[in-house]
This record gives sequence, structure tokens and C-alpha cells, in this order.
Amino acid sequence: MKVLVTGVAGQLGHDVMNELAKRGIEGIGSDIAPEYSGEQDGSPVTKMPYKSLDITDKAAVEAVIAEVNPDAVIHCAAWTAVDLAEDEDKQGKVNAINCDGTRNIAEAAKKCDAKMLYISTDYVFDGQGEKPWEPDCKDYKPLNVYGKSKLGGELAVSETLDKFFIVRIAWVFGKNGKNFVKTMLNVGKTHDEVRVVCDQIGTPTYTLDLSVLLVDMILSDKYGYYHATNEGGYISWYDFTCEIYRIAGLKTKITPVTTAEYGISKAARPFNSRLDKSKLVENGFKPLPTWQDALERYIPLINE
Repeated sequence: MKVLVTGVAGQLGHDVMNELAKRGIEGIGSDIAPEYSGEQDGSPVTKMPYKSLDITDKAAVEAVIAEVNPDAVIHCAAWTAVDLAEDEDKQGKVNAINCDGTRNIAEAAKKCDAKMLYISTDYVFDGQGEKPWEPDCKDYKPLNVYGKSKLGGELAVSETLDKFFIVRIAWVFGKNGKNFVKTMLNVGKTHDEVRVVCDQIGTPTYTLDLSVLLVDMILSDKYGYYHATNEGGYISWYDFTCEIYRIAGLKTKITPVTTAEYGISKAARPFNSRLDKSKLVENGFKPLPTWQDALERYIPLINE
């Protein structure tokens, strides 16, 4: 099998490429930089074939995918800066990447009869209530520009292809790039107290664990919508921070606050990011380890 992975300079794409290499699967990475610009950690991703690709350039996407002729595409490339997406001068670019770019990938994948796996988000829902969102729920009401753009990407994939996986994730952390865990560790080392939101509920996703599942998926034909975060129960960002500091041995005071009290974000955030993952087991996929276990493995890795 040959797999094209977009967004390999990001957290998830990096780990997906390494997972392919572990299994002896041919992987070709792509990102917008002329050369690979992600984590230079001596891992296989830095040595595997790389294609510079602007996914908003339809002709370039068609040319690269036709040349590679993959059996599957794992589309990790995306605009992910949620607050920045709210700026009027950025919204055209956000939609060009997350909607139009995804459609470009889907249409090119269709021409070479490749499977496509698209990474989406809990932000396609409005985050109301307390019931976990089911993967086949179509009650989309995204609250912000980022969520609307990712929903646009979902529709581009589902309207174009039959052989697709749409995998929604949440609260992502990995070695290659910025994330909440790294931010809170840095803040905890320089501040005596941190204020953390306690009324947004969800579950974290460790990209190293997720990459295993994604490769399992593209080796199958069990297409459709899925939710994939780590196991371990639903928590708040406050709960998450408490565990981060416990593992890291930080004594920083953590003060829980409501979203209204925190009051900084430009983009509205969903209060309910609970994702129902039961469909994974129903279709024979192995659930991810607990988020607590993931943090225990992750924090020493980034503190090396």
C-alpha cells in the first residue's frame, strides 16, 4: 500500500508518517514548506519521500496526487488557529484551506480511486447539552469560523467520495507542534497561579495513539464517520491541567473559572465536546489508551 499524508509538519501528520514507517507501509509526506519543516528528531518521517504542496492550488494537488498515485490519502493539513480564524482578513484563507483545499484533495483522490481519511473536529457541533455526540449525528451547528470551515471540509469529502473516513477528534496534543499541554507546562513554570476553564467538557487526543488507529482504518474498508479521542472519561480543561501539573511535579496553583469569567477568546467554544466513540469497537477497531496513560508517556517525552 502507498499512502499520501498531508500536513506532515504538524502534530498528527508527523506521527502518522512514523506509524506507517513502523509497519513497513510506503508513506509520502506533504506540506506547504519547500522541505520538511517539522520536528527533526531523527524519526523516519524526516527520511521518507516529501512533496511540497499548497492544497489550495487545485492544479498542483491534481498533479502531485496523480504522480504519487496513492492507494489512500490521510488528510491532516488544516488551518487550526481557532481564534485567529475569527479575524475578517483571515477568513478567506481559512475557508480556502479547510473547505476548498479539502475538496481539491478529495477530487484528486477520486480520480486515482484512492481512499481518503479526513480529520475533523468536535467544533462542527454547537456543544450544547451533556449527551455525547454520536458520529453519525447530522445536527451541525458550528459556533465559530473554524468549526464552519471544518464542516465544509466534511461535506466536500462526503459529497465527492464513497470510500472515505471522517474522523472527529478533540483537544489534540503531540510532540511536533504547539498544544495545550506544552502551553500549560510553560505557564506553570513561570507563574504562581493559573486560571483554567472548568465548564468546557471533553476528552484529550494524543496524536501518537491516534496515528495507530488511523493507519488501522486505512487498511480496512469500514468507511464512514467516527469519533476518536483517548479513553479515560470526560473532563474539563481544569481537570486536564491538574493532571498535567501532577505528572510534571509542578506546584502552581490552579484556579477553576467559567468560560465567561475567563473571557479572552475571540471564538466561541463548545461547552459539550463529549464524543461517543462506541462505533470504533462496533466496527472492530481498538480504542485509544486512556488520556491519563497518554499524559504519563507524553510529558517525559517533551521534557527530555
